[in-house]
Amino acid sequence: MRWKRVLFSGLGIGLIYTLFIHAKTTPDSPVQDKPIRTIVIDAGHGGSDPGAKGSYSHEKDIALDVALKLGKILEEALPDVKIVYTRKTDRFDDVHKKAAIANEAQGDLFISIHCNAAADLSRVVGYKTQTYRNKKKKKVTRKVAIYEKYPNPAKGTETYVWATSKNNAKTESLRNNSVIVFDANSEETKELMANSDPETLIMLNTLRNVYFDQSLRLSTLVEDEFTRVGRISRGARQRNDKGILVLHATAMPSVLVELGFISNPEEENYLNSADGQSEMANCIARAVKRYKEELERIYKAAETGRKVTPAETPAPVQQAPVQNIAASVSVKTEAPPAPAADPSVHYKVQLMTSEKIYARGASLFQKLNGTIEREDLKQGRKKVHKYIWGSFRTEAEAHAAVYKAKKQGFADAFVVTYKNGERVDL
Repeated sequence: MRWKRVLFSGLGIGLIYTLFIHAKTTPDSPVQDKPIRTIVIDAGHGGSDPGAKGSYSHEKDIALDVALKLGKILEEALPDVKIVYTRKTDRFDDVHKKAAIANEAQGDLFISIHCNAAADLSRVVGYKTQTYRNKKKKKVTRKVAIYEKYPNPAKGTETYVWATSKNNAKTESLRNNSVIVFDANSEETKELMANSDPETLIMLNTLRNVYFDQSLRLSTLVEDEFTRVGRISRGARQRNDKGILVLHATAMPSVLVELGFISNPEEENYLNSADGQSEMANCIARAVKRYKEELERIYKAAETGRKVTPAETPAPVQQAPVQNIAASVSVKTEAPPAPAADPSVHYKVQLMTSEKIYARGASLFQKLNGTIEREDLKQGRKKVHKYIWGSFRTEAEAHAAVYKAKKQGFADAFVVTYKNGERVDL
């Protein structure tokens, strides 16, 4: 049963509910011994939708090239896994169609490939004299700055999971695709999923949270692989409240990889180069392989009743909130201990970037416990300020802080990493 292997692979969470879900759905086939059988690869945009534009290239073409390379690598490295593509040509499908392709393929993992972009910046390159008439009809002259646009220097990779504000939408995706998700008898499953009783909600929310943990784990592995080859990593992140539809509309763990900034000339050249595309595809493939091996170790240990050792357990990740779960669950399990954290690494949360100067005790920071730091930097002739919150020992704590910050209105908050006191994810 596919539902059983999914929950076994849920980093300990799904194990709590195996007996409960087993009582709600009747198995019709033997348990599959592989946690990942189908991977869906989505090349972002396509056809009439070019996506972000660089000085000479388009996001849709780079995304397709890397997606095809990634698929080929995975087909060769994982012959037991079926690779499905949302597109293999320059074709446009809206995001609803892409999610439907993934769900119909019964995917166990969804990977969407994209490129990032940042708006051009402006700088003063001179002044001109302008003459105009004031309110008294008198001629007045003044100096007016002449601005020149130049490419934004923003660079680096990002890997997104769905925003926790879209948890309900993800749950509905699981409900709507229940026959696919649970591999159970169609009529029985439809009847169960149509039921609004608390137990069904617990089951769906539990599965959603398992998928969130798995998605965040893969996103972290992807960024780790990019860092290993020297890329600048901007971290594993959640999109703001607007969300990313293909992530919360797919009934499976799902990530969206931003390969780099096509708006940055240096990165645009890298994104279009054969070597760059091969390197990016190989990084993602290595992350997928590590992710698959972790799930298989945990699954096999759970199937045999053996306790999962710390070495087999991935680093802890932020868990999305679970609604109405404590009162209905009587089965408990002790989570395996987490690996020791690297004492030289800690995490903070960048709340926002603004031209305004705020004091540490400003009202907008009052509901955030901890220190607020301000970093000043120049963008052309303008001075802007980054506001950094707190210091957290683990990435899980930092992601929890991001969730809190977003609730307080800091929509663009994200995790930043420091090693030996130096910021390493810029």
